Amino acid sequence: MEIAAELVALVLTVLLVTVVARRMDWSAPLCLVAVGVAVSFVPGVPQYELDPEVVLIGLLPPLLYSASIQTSLIAFRKLRGPIALLSVGLVVFTAFGVGLVAWLVVPGLPLAAGIALGAIVAPPDAVAASVVARRVGMPRKLVRLLEGESLFNDAAALVALRTAIAAIAGAVSLWQVGLDFLLAAVGGIVVGFLVGLIVTYVRAKLEDTITDTALSFAVPFAAYLLAEAVHGSGVLAVVVTGLIQGHQTPRIQSGPSRLASRLNWETVQFLLENMVFLLIGLQVRRILHEVGKSGLTLWQLAGICAAVLAATILTRMLWMAGIGVVKRVLKTLGFQRGKVWPWRYSAVIAWAGMRGVVTLAAAFVLPADTPQRAVLVLAAFVVVAGTLVVQGMTLPPLIRRLRLPRPDPAEDALQEAAVLHDMTRAALAKLEELRRPEDPPEVIERLRDRLQGRSDAAWEQLGRQSTLAETPSDAYRRLRVQLLETEREQFLSARDRGTADDAVLRRVLARLDIEESMLDRDDEEPPVAERELSTPAATAGSCKHLDHEWPAQEPSSRDSCAECLEAGLTWVHLRMCLKCGHVACCDSSPGKHASQHFHETRHPVMRSFEPGETWRWCFVDKQLG
Repeated sequence: MEIAAELVALVLTVLLVTVVARRMDWSAPLCLVAVGVAVSFVPGVPQYELDPEVVLIGLLPPLLYSASIQTSLIAFRKLRGPIALLSVGLVVFTAFGVGLVAWLVVPGLPLAAGIALGAIVAPPDAVAASVVARRVGMPRKLVRLLEGESLFNDAAALVALRTAIAAIAGAVSLWQVGLDFLLAAVGGIVVGFLVGLIVTYVRAKLEDTITDTALSFAVPFAAYLLAEAVHGSGVLAVVVTGLIQGHQTPRIQSGPSRLASRLNWETVQFLLENMVFLLIGLQVRRILHEVGKSGLTLWQLAGICAAVLAATILTRMLWMAGIGVVKRVLKTLGFQRGKVWPWRYSAVIAWAGMRGVVTLAAAFVLPADTPQRAVLVLAAFVVVAGTLVVQGMTLPPLIRRLRLPRPDPAEDALQEAAVLHDMTRAALAKLEELRRPEDPPEVIERLRDRLQGRSDAAWEQLGRQSTLAETPSDAYRRLRVQLLETEREQFLSARDRGTADDAVLRRVLARLDIEESMLDRDDEEPPVAERELSTPAATAGSCKHLDHEWPAQEPSSRDSCAECLEAGLTWVHLRMCLKCGHVACCDSSPGKHASQHFHETRHPVMRSFEPGETWRWCFVDKQLG
């Protein structure tokens, strides 16, 4: 009962603190650590001991897996070079840099023990950084880089720590260090790849949603334990398995399985991530008690912790500055291809180095006979808390001050509309292949309406601020939500009267839930372009009509569709023909006069005539440009 009560108290504290932090726009990890520190000194509160085995085997695999299955393998491939420089190169640089500082400031500390401390504080916790980054609108490329770094730097840091601990016990040659690192990396990658393929094959055969979701919970632990059994990196195995699973799930899982798996893993990730930060704070009282036996004065301890914290922050800044200099030199000499990242990007990455659970858990892995072990553990905690306070609180204003380009919601909406348009066109073509003469025409029409309505809802998100206060899709969703509420009230009335069997009522409720989940969007603010909206390079197509230099034309109207006015119709968005300047309504409008103009004149290209939008559409080749 006591353990159950403590678990309930931890979960409720996590929920309360995170809710308050979100409403106050504070850093949830920092708030949880602060609450944990305060609670640890409350009389009667038990002293929690964060067992490193529990963290490294029980918490770390599911956390890494939940992050890796949400990471795009395509995006990871594009950033594999920068990720490797941060997750391997920076970890090694930090381990030796911080290790040298610790060796100089901690009395009687062997260099190997200092390097062990450096390996402990080397891996940043990108959970805290990515939460801040998304809240303030950091460019997505930088967010992906931070998340990719966090997936692989734990493996490099733990291998470096294991090697440093071996060096504390006895002599370890440089050859042994390199071989140990190579074997751990290769073993982890191979095991992760094999587990990923096997699980992919098995899950492709499963049709039951519950079985599929239950299997996913066992996957990270299986990958970790198998890799450790062959002396590989369990962390790396989990990450590789997760990347493969995340890439393959759209092929092997049904829609209900993906929804169930995603919701369950998001819940697990939320609880584990936040509970870990709370547990970090709860360690303080015990850490201070052990440090009191070290024989060092308060000033000595403060100086040691400050030096280690400064070294941890500065090594990351020096590494990023060095990479920037080297890349610019290589670019000048002609060896560097592509663009060199702006210094503002490097500055943000250099400052986004908050540490987290892996650092503190790794500190407790140090053997009991390690010289000044309690001092090293305290220094690790100060690094975690210090980076969360210093960097976590100053990262948002730094991002705002540097004026990094935020993700553009209007550009996102344009890409979404283009993807959904292509999907709809392919589905409608397939429908014509599949339909049989005996298929009811009304069924075919319902399918067409559903496909076209989903595509129209995406296009309607563009340019809304200058036209209708409510688009047709918005009106449909508003009315359907109200009707669903009425239906649910009638359902509850039938249930309370007992007029139908419970099994029947559950099926009816499931139908209502499915239909509610099918509503395309929730009520959210329409995307507003922060700059001129043109087609993103990754989405833009090319054809002779789009590439043609069309001469400037005088628009036939400035703010209306003449055909709609004549027919007494309303429109959603306006388009202008680049060949003759005719302005007409879009295909998500009732009249579809832009398409009608193309069929009548064969003028191939129209562009958006909404304020701030310059993207174009080729009717002949069905391409966005």
